[in-house]
Amino acid sequence: MSTVWTLLITDDCQEDREVYREYLSSDPDQSYQFIEAGSAEVGLALCQNQHCDAILLDFHLPDMTGLEFLDELKQQSDTFLPVIMLTGQGDERVAVQAMKRGVQDYLIKQDLEPDVLQLTVRNVIQKSHLQHQFSQQQGRHLTAEVALRLHRSLDLEQILQTAVTEVQHLLECDRVVVYQVTPTHNTDLGREAVAPTLTKRCQTGLSGEGHEPIPQFLSFLTENYPSTLNSRQTAATHETGEATILVSQNRKKETYLLTPILIQSSTPDSQHPTPDVWGLLVVCQNSSKRQWQTDEVSFLKDLASQLAIAVQQSEQLTQAIEALETEKQLNGVRSQLVTTVSHEYRSPLAAILAAASTLKLHSNKLPESQQQQFLQMIEVKARQMTQLVDDLLVIETFEAGKANFAPMPFELLQFISDLIEEQRQTISDRHELIFKITGNTKGFWGDQQLLRLILVNLLSNAIKYSTDGGEIEVHLTGNETHVVIEVKDEGIGIPAQEQSQLFQSFSRGSNVGTIPGTGLGLAIVKACVDLHGGKVAVESKEEKGTQFTICLPKRSSSDFRFS
Repeated sequence: MSTVWTLLITDDCQEDREVYREYLSSDPDQSYQFIEAGSAEVGLALCQNQHCDAILLDFHLPDMTGLEFLDELKQQSDTFLPVIMLTGQGDERVAVQAMKRGVQDYLIKQDLEPDVLQLTVRNVIQKSHLQHQFSQQQGRHLTAEVALRLHRSLDLEQILQTAVTEVQHLLECDRVVVYQVTPTHNTDLGREAVAPTLTKRCQTGLSGEGHEPIPQFLSFLTENYPSTLNSRQTAATHETGEATILVSQNRKKETYLLTPILIQSSTPDSQHPTPDVWGLLVVCQNSSKRQWQTDEVSFLKDLASQLAIAVQQSEQLTQAIEALETEKQLNGVRSQLVTTVSHEYRSPLAAILAAASTLKLHSNKLPESQQQQFLQMIEVKARQMTQLVDDLLVIETFEAGKANFAPMPFELLQFISDLIEEQRQTISDRHELIFKITGNTKGFWGDQQLLRLILVNLLSNAIKYSTDGGEIEVHLTGNETHVVIEVKDEGIGIPAQEQSQLFQSFSRGSNVGTIPGTGLGLAIVKACVDLHGGKVAVESKEEKGTQFTICLPKRSSSDFRFS
């Protein structure tokens, strides 16, 4: 059974409409359903609201001529329906004008026969359908060619540049722009949703800086793709990209054709991928008279789908490269960890085993003082091993983002003074600890446990690497908003070319020789300072000494949450 075609008959003469229905209903090869209009205004309204395959149009209508009808039809629709014009009198001039406006055929009512009308309508509609199929095939062919060019590269910038260049060439428009969508990160369910931001990633053609109607673009996104309102990813309203046509409200009255770039992502609570809006593909014509055709809209939507695939492949490649780099870094850290732990454990373990073996075999022959020396050695070496484990646990906590930061107000001057006094109890007579205070140090908020880690690591390093003894100076300075802690020694110093790597885990100067250490202390210092919203700097010269400067705000932005 053949497809039923819909025919719009626009004629003010009811008798003529009945004749056309009778002739076409008797067609043995085709079935029709009819829509009728007695005026041009009604006929144009029906064209907008109902699907029809062709129009039978009378030249003389009460409210306008057939030629005027054709002009209005072209203005209101981006696809021109096939039209057969009928007139009561033959007029070659009118026929020529009608053909120029796109009429497929021209018939004279007095000469009309059933078989002529049947054949004419069948041929016109069949030709229209064939042209549409051909147009679709051409569109698919063009899309395939452009897609091939897009997929030749995995570089995102090159992909975007290829897309805008090809679209501008094929649609013959003034400019093409790609915007990337950044969702808002509003996690407060009680707040009103905030529109996303648009970042221009690529453009070709005439400069349109400042002219694009960004609010209208955002309205299109938020109305059709509400998931762009915040960072909580939900399935988009549309499974495929919808295109829309906008006319800007600025002085130039530019016309825009835009469609979203949707990439597939899997949400944590679903095994099925859902489309998320990556960006917008926008085509601009510097005129409100540009009529975007159906095949142009289809082409842009299809191309946006191909562009989305290329963008996703590029981002997946970037993520894979970053993951590989991270894996390499992790492997390096693991290797360094094994090396450091093996080295730092081997020496104290050997000393502990030797002392324990000596006590076991010869305790009855050793004097009490020598036995105490061996026991003290075991205790010191065990403390070294414990410190290594503690440092590893601390740095792992920081790197995992699990460090506890609990700032509170306390007397910083007294806190540092007590720590320095603790250190004085452990150093030899060759070292001298000096504490200086300048300015106003009151009103400080901080985490005492983290500050202890900062100062103990800096002081122990200053003592350890001042192998020949000397002064170790701690200078505390304060003003209305910040405190500065300087720890200065006269030790072996740090090679200049190695100072930039100093705060990385397992980093140690090449001049430390046999001085024990893990290379974790300064990484811990840096992490503790960062949590306080502060800064740490180092100045050092080999054989001259080192000065570390810690600058901390009296009240960091994080502190106000706890006040």
